[in-house]
Amino acid sequence: MDDRKWTELKISLKKSIGENNFNNWLSPVEFSRVEEGVAIFTVPTNFLGNYVYQNFGEIIVAQVSSKNSKINRIRFEVDNDSNNLVNSQPPAPTQINFPKDNELAGAHLDKRFTFDAFVVGKPNELAHAAARRVAEGGDVSFNPLFLYGGVGLGKTHLMHAIAWELSNRRPDINVLYLSAEQFMYRFVQALRERKMMDFKQLFRSVDILMVDDVQFIAGKGSTQEEFFHTFNALVDQNKQIIISGDRAPGEIKDLEDRIKSRLQSGLVVDLHPTDYELRLGILQSKVERQKQQYPELSIDNNVLEFLALRISTNVRVLEGALTRLFAFASLIGRHITLEVAQDCLADVLRASERKITVEEIQRKVSEHYNIRLSDMIGPKRLRTYARPRQIAMYLDKSCTKSSLPEIGRRFANRDHTTVIHAVKTITRLSEQDDEMKKNISQIKSLLLEQ
Repeated sequence: MDDRKWTELKISLKKSIGENNFNNWLSPVEFSRVEEGVAIFTVPTNFLGNYVYQNFGEIIVAQVSSKNSKINRIRFEVDNDSNNLVNSQPPAPTQINFPKDNELAGAHLDKRFTFDAFVVGKPNELAHAAARRVAEGGDVSFNPLFLYGGVGLGKTHLMHAIAWELSNRRPDINVLYLSAEQFMYRFVQALRERKMMDFKQLFRSVDILMVDDVQFIAGKGSTQEEFFHTFNALVDQNKQIIISGDRAPGEIKDLEDRIKSRLQSGLVVDLHPTDYELRLGILQSKVERQKQQYPELSIDNNVLEFLALRISTNVRVLEGALTRLFAFASLIGRHITLEVAQDCLADVLRASERKITVEEIQRKVSEHYNIRLSDMIGPKRLRTYARPRQIAMYLDKSCTKSSLPEIGRRFANRDHTTVIHAVKTITRLSEQDDEMKKNISQIKSLLLEQ
């Protein structure tokens, strides 16, 4: 591979990872040379090199090897010191290896994803306990273990942690972790090359099978068929199976009923959306790990609290925001204050803003005061309903972009003057009454946590 081919690859990489990611992280990366099947690149700093490796390493390897089949690994060097290897620091491996054709290849395991690095909170404590139990390697009462939840809640982290723990505890057993997409790819490849018997033998010889994102095979009839038979063969041999998906088995559209039934026969565990405390714990843990590598890193505590409150939908986005701050502080050499964070993460914060609706506010207020939604919205004038109704109107005005007449219509077609009166009343009471102020704050927190 030469500079011209690397230039072509950079164009392809820009399309794969997005222009913003490319401009921020890959544009400073330069191709250096090839040594014994290893493509070597130069980067300006250790931090940048580690970030590129951890987040885009596999993509780079795949695209580089497509241009030169002799290349199967990558390595980074800092351009001002060729002996200073970027990936020489322990949490990240120094290279990515492609498996040989005759091996049963699984997905790359990220060394960062261990049980020690997993922050446990109420939303994920059951999933963590179940994963720990399986990772001990003994007989368990549930097979399969099915983990499900939304994007960025820790499913893949727990899968990797189980694989690492099992490999360390019992190096003699055959643990296979792969995505459902990889399973399908291997199945199709075996069909094309007429090696189905080899495929069956390989997959059914594993001791522990771990399949990530099983919803990917939904609607793919032949792949589902083979997955079903592989599943049955392993269960019959008392081999442990761990599966993950983005929703419960019964809710995966176009997944065969017999597979749903099998997946539901073990332990099905939901990873709930993170709460404020868990998100703050994740950020604190990430800062501590980062300070071990970069002791000079300085960040205000209120920055973490701010991020945990504002970015509530996706932990990956949350960690990505913190990583961007680390990069900013490392490259620019500035202390990270709240003002710096708000300026640096303006686009992330805008994208993460919760668009709260009038209906959500009405529901949360009625739940908070333990009254029926129909009573709060309806015409009844009892104080039990009237005060929560005024609070709901107040929150509608302060937390949404709805007009006064629109808010009034959502409350049994009340006049906009009624909404004005409610807003003024609650504003006054919240300034005078600590209990009222506390109630409003609690309801706002519940709305942000959704």
